[in-house]
Amino acid sequence: MKNYTQLLFACLLIFTFSCKEESEKVEEAPTESFRNEVAATEVRTAAAERKSFDYLINATGKMEAGSEVMAIIEQAGYLLEVHVKEGQFVKKGDIIAKLDPAEAQFRLEKAQIALRNAKAEYESMKLGYDAVFSSNDQERIRLIDDQLKAKSGVFLAELELKEAQMIFERCEVKAPISGQVADLKYNSGSLVSSSQALCEILSTNQLLLRVNVLESDIPQISIGQSAEVYPITATTVALAGRVAGINPRVDENGLVQVSIALAGNKNLLPGMNARAIIRAPQNNSLVVPKAALVYRSGRAVVFTIENNESKWNYVEVGKDNGQEVEILDGIEAGSTVITTNNLQLAHQAPVQIVKD
Repeated sequence: MKNYTQLLFACLLIFTFSCKEESEKVEEAPTESFRNEVAATEVRTAAAERKSFDYLINATGKMEAGSEVMAIIEQAGYLLEVHVKEGQFVKKGDIIAKLDPAEAQFRLEKAQIALRNAKAEYESMKLGYDAVFSSNDQERIRLIDDQLKAKSGVFLAELELKEAQMIFERCEVKAPISGQVADLKYNSGSLVSSSQALCEILSTNQLLLRVNVLESDIPQISIGQSAEVYPITATTVALAGRVAGINPRVDENGLVQVSIALAGNKNLLPGMNARAIIRAPQNNSLVVPKAALVYRSGRAVVFTIENNESKWNYVEVGKDNGQEVEILDGIEAGSTVITTNNLQLAHQAPVQIVKD
């Protein structure tokens, strides 16, 4: 009986160890064959390249006329005629309005008569100096001539005539520059005082877009740099522009005003909103497509391929132009980076490159 019990116990031990070994084999099998059983993720790839990289600086602002000059009414009086309407094109020197010239005309004629009288008095006084004017002493002739003109009132009459002529000419308001009429303030028949603005002339042959740019981006901008301008009325059509000015002052929000000049366009008006893209070329930058960049736990990651497996790489990101991203650290030039199906990709996952 005792021998039977021992034999049964030995059989149980053998059975137990046999089951344990079988269990260990079953458990080890998935770990060894995991990569073979999981289907490879199909991905597209690109190369990390060192090349010239266009950093795009985006900013918005308002259009302004290249020149904006007020047409000033320099003489008080009644406006007899206003020859322009808002939006009308005028040339420099065009008469755009006229004041009642009656008083100025009277003053001009009075000054002309006063000058004629003064000249007559001068000629009369000159007769007493025949000997002097017949001599060859030019210095004495000039001295006596000036004295006679002063005594006869010729000098003063000439000055008053010039003043009367100037006042008469001011009865015509002329366009100070070529451009479009804006903000017309008076109509015919209005009583105006001197130094009043009749309207503003906007030179629209050239327009300026004034935008605010982050102070950190200012080192990337220089005078003459190319820019693309997208008016609010045509957001898909780019107009060519160039940086014309950079304000040397930073405002309280850390912004700097940049002026972009562009050619006039009949569809553009001062005051319109527009968006500008200023291109700032960067030389010898390590660049990858933006699609290669993903974020995990708030950190930038780029997957590369090694031995048909994905490799997780933390990277330091530089500038971004919307299509490509500058990589400052984390991968090497020439690395093959994954650009598709990388949002949920794991480290060392099997991948298969798909070519277009």
